[in-house]
Amino acid sequence: MKRVVIKVGSAVLTEQNRVAKERMAALVELIAKVREKGTEVILVSSGAVAAGYTLCRLDKKMIANRQALASIGQPKLIAMYQKKFEKHDTIVAQILLTADDFDSRKRTYHAKCAVETLLAQGVVPIINENDVTATEELVFGDNDQLSAHVAYYFDAELLVILSDIDSYYDKDPNRFEDAKPLKVVHEIDENELRAECTPNGAFATGGIVTKLKAADFLLKRGKKLFLASGFDLKDAYAFLIHGYHEGGTLFAK
Repeated sequence: MKRVVIKVGSAVLTEQNRVAKERMAALVELIAKVREKGTEVILVSSGAVAAGYTLCRLDKKMIANRQALASIGQPKLIAMYQKKFEKHDTIVAQILLTADDFDSRKRTYHAKCAVETLLAQGVVPIINENDVTATEELVFGDNDQLSAHVAYYFDAELLVILSDIDSYYDKDPNRFEDAKPLKVVHEIDENELRAECTPNGAFATGGIVTKLKAADFLLKRGKKLFLASGFDLKDAYAFLIHGYHEGGTLFAK
């Protein structure tokens, strides 16, 4: 593969009201291994609100407070990534986008040009929502769908979502003991896309529905999405590094 987008959510990056440094380090190690194989990586990362909360204990339930926490936490989050990527002699760059940026051909073009320039210089672009202005995205967890737009408009062959959800199941695994993970999914039922969003964790704003919407967006445009655990990266390593599909769900036509 020439280029992949890797998206990691707050449920993976946060633990006990703080950024989970060990998981971040493991993620950076994975990205370094992928890049060693000659694949360009764009990282879409949540976690700004959680990083901000470690510095300023505002009530996360209020939108204005979450926006403030995101603005406090974003530079801290990037600084943490910088420190970990330095161990792999890698420079990172911050890019803040919203869904509106993809509604304008001009803005999409300029963002793509910036990303292409960064990748050509061996830099890892780290993309997050501009949570201060993206009120709707901040509430509904559109980092999943943002990452799908990034994958499509910035010419990635694959979007990898690393989550607390390790696969897409034939039924809710939290309710049914006989739920089975689906290895490959070719299309998504419209009813699944309209289901209630049920995020896990204090800082998480997504859930399986936003991931299905991201997958549906890419499937309709001939792209692929791979969903796997962000806690145990063995399935991600198997798929991205070793080239075989052990666990996780691949959404592809």
